[in-house]
Amino acid sequence: MASQWVESLRSARKTALLQDGRRKVHFTFSDGEELIEEYDVKSDELLIRKWRRKSQLGGQRPWEMEIGEDHTSSVVQTGSDFSESAANPFLYRKDTSKAFQWRVRNLPYLLETYSVKVEGDDAIVVRTTNKKYFKRIEIPDMKRENLKLAQSDLTYAHANNTLIIQYKKPAKILKIHDTIVQEMKQLKISKDGDADCRPS
Repeated sequence: MASQWVESLRSARKTALLQDGRRKVHFTFSDGEELIEEYDVKSDELLIRKWRRKSQLGGQRPWEMEIGEDHTSSVVQTGSDFSESAANPFLYRKDTSKAFQWRVRNLPYLLETYSVKVEGDDAIVVRTTNKKYFKRIEIPDMKRENLKLAQSDLTYAHANNTLIIQYKKPAKILKIHDTIVQEMKQLKISKDGDADCRPS
């Protein structure tokens, strides 16, 4: 049975562009939501996933990052801790081919200060013993497939004032990624960047 996520991407209107070594695909869904994904052309790694959803009054909300970093002012970083100070902790997601990965910058504490645990089968919770940082991290990819989290697939490390958290991607997630990448490669890209909307 095909993933509902894959089916929703298949049914969306799509345009594609090759630029700066990236395959950029813009999805527009029937409800008006928009999604942009950017893949590394050589490795097929997903570098950016960001959403623009409608507000309750039907207006456009700012772009919201799910994966990757975007420093433009019109983008909201999901799961991040926004502050005026550049010294405050800042969380963003940067996956590898085999793992979901998050980095929390500006955390100078020793590794033993951190507690990183799966809680409630659906979230990773980060705490510090000095009570200077707390974060609940959910994985939309896992939620979309109704997959539960397991502590045994979670690891973390600390280097250069950055806490690095990794969660091993299950086989189903890897297969879905491969399916989507192959379909995105079938999109016809014209000179101006527009792609055939529905690959056969």
